[in-house]
Amino acid sequence: MPALELLRDPHYRGYWISLFISQMGTWMQAAAQAWLVIELTGSAERLGLVVALQFAPSLLFSLPAGVLADRLPRRTLLRLTQSSMALLALGMAALVATGTVTYGWVLLFATLYGLANVFDLPARQAFTVELAGRERYPGAIALNSFSFNVSRLVGPAVAGLLIARAGMGWAFAVNGLSFVPMLIFLVFVPVGRAAVGARGSWRAQIAEGLAYVRRTPEVLSAIVLIFWVGTFVLNFQTLIPAYARLVLGLDAEGYGGIMSAMGAGALVGAVGQALARNFHPRRIDLGVLILVAAHLLLALPLDAWEAAWVMALGGLGMVLTLVGTNTLIQTAVPDALRGRVISIYSLALLGSGPPGSYLTGWLMDALGGRAAAGVLALLAFAGWALVRLWAAQRASW
Repeated sequence: MPALELLRDPHYRGYWISLFISQMGTWMQAAAQAWLVIELTGSAERLGLVVALQFAPSLLFSLPAGVLADRLPRRTLLRLTQSSMALLALGMAALVATGTVTYGWVLLFATLYGLANVFDLPARQAFTVELAGRERYPGAIALNSFSFNVSRLVGPAVAGLLIARAGMGWAFAVNGLSFVPMLIFLVFVPVGRAAVGARGSWRAQIAEGLAYVRRTPEVLSAIVLIFWVGTFVLNFQTLIPAYARLVLGLDAEGYGGIMSAMGAGALVGAVGQALARNFHPRRIDLGVLILVAAHLLLALPLDAWEAAWVMALGGLGMVLTLVGTNTLIQTAVPDALRGRVISIYSLALLGSGPPGSYLTGWLMDALGGRAAAGVLALLAFAGWALVRLWAAQRASW
């Protein structure tokens, strides 16, 4: 299988293991940050604002970040972004441990962390292609999806146990330390071009990437769809902690269990993607419809066990949607435009976070968690149908 063949490459194996450790810490921190906000404020709307601010830098900096990933050595960029996120996590751990953390500090931390992540994402995805090679990239996507979703499964559960038994600050501290293996790898790996081929003004390079997306219908429809779906049914960082605490009345360990259930569903999807030899775009539609179905089920009067099964279904739909759109775009894009097109994709995916997260929190406070989930599902389904109708009409022209 392509994914297993990649692990025989010592450079890619070292990268994959380092990334997996970092992702584990990231999911621990995400779970802790959401629970911290609920503990400080008791409001889904306030949690939605934190998540919105964490994604807000993508609205301003995703396109410049893509140009930077095509102009500068990606390994150098990754050293800067990974170091920044490590220091921010350790700083937040200190605030929590000393009892000086406030909601304002969480807002500031989320914004700065999101800013570092905007520049990290296109550089990291383009660097993955450098390591794996274009012909092996589908296997790299499957491997990375597998590690991402194992960490999504285990990280929140570990975070829940740490929060309950050792304190909130440990989840942030572990995340800060989890970047160390990747930073060591980036120092010693003998891979990475000294210069990347993009030249000319920043505005012209951004325009070139946008023009490619506009004239490539399959890429354009995938990016529009991911923005719409991301706005309404991919806001699990807001939905799950608010639903767990405010609807189900769970404690930190119960919340970690719900998050891990979603990770289990996502892991099933990731394993399926890794074992599949061929990619078909219809998996994207299947993923979106599963996400819609999961949100509709959350509108029912479920208990904690039933909600966990529904969250697992949502995790499966999320992986099919995200891995499908990523694979479609990455395999269609020329190498010289990769960083810029990834940044446009990132702008759509991460840019859906601010409106979607705040809307999710606001609806949960205004309508209640169950009614909000139903409304979000209907909006997502309507957008999916419109995008597919437009794509069909475009194909018939």
